[in-house]
Amino acid sequence: MTIQPIALTCGEPSGVGPEIAAKARARLGGALPFFWIGDPAHLPQGTPHRIIHAPAEAAGLPDEVLPVLRHDFPAAAIPGQPAPENAAAVISAIERGVALVMRGEASALCTAPINKKALKDGAGFAFPGHTEFLAHLAGVKRVVMMLACDDLRVVPVTIHIPLKDVPRALTEELLLETIRITEDGLRRDFGLQAPRLAVAGLNPHAGEGGAMGHEEARLIAPVIARARDEGSVIAGPLPADTMFHPAARARYDAAICMYHDQALIPIKTLDFAGGVNVTLGLPFIRTSPDHGTAFDIAGKGIAEPTSLIAALKMASEMAAARSGR
Repeated sequence: MTIQPIALTCGEPSGVGPEIAAKARARLGGALPFFWIGDPAHLPQGTPHRIIHAPAEAAGLPDEVLPVLRHDFPAAAIPGQPAPENAAAVISAIERGVALVMRGEASALCTAPINKKALKDGAGFAFPGHTEFLAHLAGVKRVVMMLACDDLRVVPVTIHIPLKDVPRALTEELLLETIRITEDGLRRDFGLQAPRLAVAGLNPHAGEGGAMGHEEARLIAPVIARARDEGSVIAGPLPADTMFHPAARARYDAAICMYHDQALIPIKTLDFAGGVNVTLGLPFIRTSPDHGTAFDIAGKGIAEPTSLIAALKMASEMAAARSGR
């Protein structure tokens, strides 16, 4: 079975997206086929590229040549200064990538970073971020954000909300669905037949028997027990401060964390440059570099493509796993 190339959306063209796309192609060559959806005028000057008219044309090009599925933008890309008139084109490039992967013309979707404020200001973008927009396009009610590197996979149950709102946002339904979607994703996209999960507590020392909080006994432990009854291999609730040293990490395939920083601090400490953002629960594979548009260094030629390369490689591995190869 032939695996189609990966679709890489341009993201915010005034950020580092075009630069790291060109650098990723230069380092990967044709060994990992992908094509870039964007305006060729936004690529760094001198980037070897070729306009393609269909994803299949991305295969077989010279290693140094970036395949570009042309997606014209109305304005130039000035580094660090997003143009409001380009916002709608950023959104439509994402929509185009989703359409291609949903039709099977691309094996996976990899998305370069967007700037939510620029999209909201320029095009009334109504979604908190990429993930929610992709779920909307796919017609999926709930998806899960996973951050992954070679040494760790983490899933935050709650994401971009104030810490004070986390206890109220945590529900049995949310936690159980997060566990189920994570397990399904590990099986389907990572080839793990019996994935092992570890669930963190919310409070210090996982509540210490109620001395530091009751969410563990009242909510988290009952959900874990229910998941075990359904066949899950799952441990917890565990104190988060002892979950991420090497011996602890060896006992699970993914850590379910209660809030954003509980998940992201350990993975960014372990592999700041190589982390990958994966969306589980979509009908297609989606990865993204785990960084933003980096307006402060855009256009300076110093942006590192390490996380994008990791995201492309992980997308390729997930596509192979999903196809049974």
